[in-house]
Amino acid sequence: MGLRELSPELAKIAREELNEDPNRIGQDLQALKDWLAKQPHLNVRTDDQWLIAFLRGCKYSLERTKGKLDMFYTLRKAAPEICQVKDLMDPKIQELLNIGEMLPLKNSSNYNGPRAILVRPGLCDPNKFSMIDVMQINYMLYCILLMEDDQAVVAGHLHIVDLTNVGMSHFTQMTPSIAKKVVMSGQDAMPFRLKGSHNINAPKGMETILNFFKNFMNEKNQNRMFLHSGNVEAVYKYVPKEIFPAEYGGDAGPIDDLRDYWKNKFEDYSDWFLEEAKYKSDENKRPGKPKTSETLFGIEGSFRQLNLD
Repeated sequence: MGLRELSPELAKIAREELNEDPNRIGQDLQALKDWLAKQPHLNVRTDDQWLIAFLRGCKYSLERTKGKLDMFYTLRKAAPEICQVKDLMDPKIQELLNIGEMLPLKNSSNYNGPRAILVRPGLCDPNKFSMIDVMQINYMLYCILLMEDDQAVVAGHLHIVDLTNVGMSHFTQMTPSIAKKVVMSGQDAMPFRLKGSHNINAPKGMETILNFFKNFMNEKNQNRMFLHSGNVEAVYKYVPKEIFPAEYGGDAGPIDDLRDYWKNKFEDYSDWFLEEAKYKSDENKRPGKPKTSETLFGIEGSFRQLNLD
């Protein structure tokens, strides 16, 4: 097995919270590969480091892992506008990388909690970028984290969503169907454990938007959505101040350095993304009833229907 060794702190979390038994990892991976080999509709990545992320995210329940993997690759066909990896040479992708809308924060030496991810949707001009464009590049970032961020996979992750300059124009392009796809991608397909989503600098009416998204979430994730009336200081009790960029009162240097780090990381994965794009489900070969966009997301409407007064 070509698996990275976990740090002692993460190995302890994996044993105690994820049911990881180091003596059974090989057997668990092989059982998953044997199942995948019998699924005519699934063309998926089967390297050990990729598959163990799904096993860990599902606490080594083989049935849950099967469901996550199936949904992960089903959404490549059923929700391609969000769950698709694209060529990094796409000009829109390059522009979004230069913006740095979503940036996982680096750790201090004494922090082993969930991976903190700073999200700044207000940086994306809604006249130039749709929320779908933003969600798509965020999806690609999550794929990188699945491949190489043991902390995010084992200890979970949390969002700090800075809503500065976010208005209804950021949401009116989204239908409830798109909202459901976004939630399902993160909740039912990605093998991450969401530890919290902390929304700061919220504009008027944001509670209504969050409640709308909660309609598509399970109860556990609903209870992990927080709306803070103030700025980033409200989050310091959840995420240590020192790992924030200087612009957010932390000690981790300028945010531009963090943006450049992740842009370079994307470029390191350019060949990986080109390969990953070929993996998806073929619903014509699925045993039983095919899963399609219509059967998974058959709802209509838009955020324009919401009353934010």
